[in-house]
Amino acid sequence: MSVRRRSVVRVPTRRWIPGYPLDLSGTVGVHRRGTGDPAHVVTPDGAVWRACHTPDGPGTLRITRIGRAVAAQAWGDGADWLLGHLPALLGAEDDPAALVPRDPVVSAAVAASPGLRLSRTERVWEALAPAVLEQKVTGREAWRAWRTLLRRHGTVAPGPDGMPRGLRVPPRREAWAEIPSWEWHRAGVEPVRMRTIVGASALALEHRAQRLAALPGIGPWTVAEVLGRAHGDPDAVPVGDYHLPRIVGLALAGEPVDDAGMLELLAPYAGQRGRVIRLLARAGHGGERRGPRMPTRDYSAL
Repeated sequence: MSVRRRSVVRVPTRRWIPGYPLDLSGTVGVHRRGTGDPAHVVTPDGAVWRACHTPDGPGTLRITRIGRAVAAQAWGDGADWLLGHLPALLGAEDDPAALVPRDPVVSAAVAASPGLRLSRTERVWEALAPAVLEQKVTGREAWRAWRTLLRRHGTVAPGPDGMPRGLRVPPRREAWAEIPSWEWHRAGVEPVRMRTIVGASALALEHRAQRLAALPGIGPWTVAEVLGRAHGDPDAVPVGDYHLPRIVGLALAGEPVDDAGMLELLAPYAGQRGRVIRLLARAGHGGERRGPRMPTRDYSAL
């Protein structure tokens, strides 16, 4: 009598111990586009699930804490790439000590976030597409558009039974140009942002992040948002943001300022200005900050 053996599927895993205090959700959460992001889900057990494209293909990454260690599992063609880049995602290439506080407010903000690191994904397009969607609209509008486009044009993330329902890999870079105009309209994205994303999707940008500003529709705010997420740039300052001058001004000068005033206040922190901004925002100075903002509009109803 023959016995049928069940095949065992190898799930790539990695256990890594950071040599520093790590705020997992705070460090990786910068890549999440709203609580309903189909590509970035945090489950009730505290696990972080991320779905994205890698140079090897789509992949899903699950990250959890086990004591001082970080445990990660990955699925899909991009599994090994995701595990190989896990330390960078968790801020291993960041140097928080490079920031030397020059006033009590920044010093207090540093002390309040001891495990916060600057994460880097090395995925420029992954940061660029949603950043363009966030141009000159409310966070609610941008995140709704991101959810709609991913649910309709992303692909089901590779993974095990029981993974978060609805986890989606965003469309690959070239596929954004294939989305029909009426689908952009349905997602609430007007032609300007649509053309910016479609135009940029024709270019291989992974090694050209510093040249993003040469592309139509991409200005300093978008470039800074991309550099901060894709490369963990500690000096990325999103000039043109609706909220940032208020946050920085209230924290460092006691009153709101404009972009010029913000840059003047941040000048002593050259090289670490982006880190200072994030720490001040995380400390609650000036309220919510998510990008350049205007009153909420429903483009899909036009």
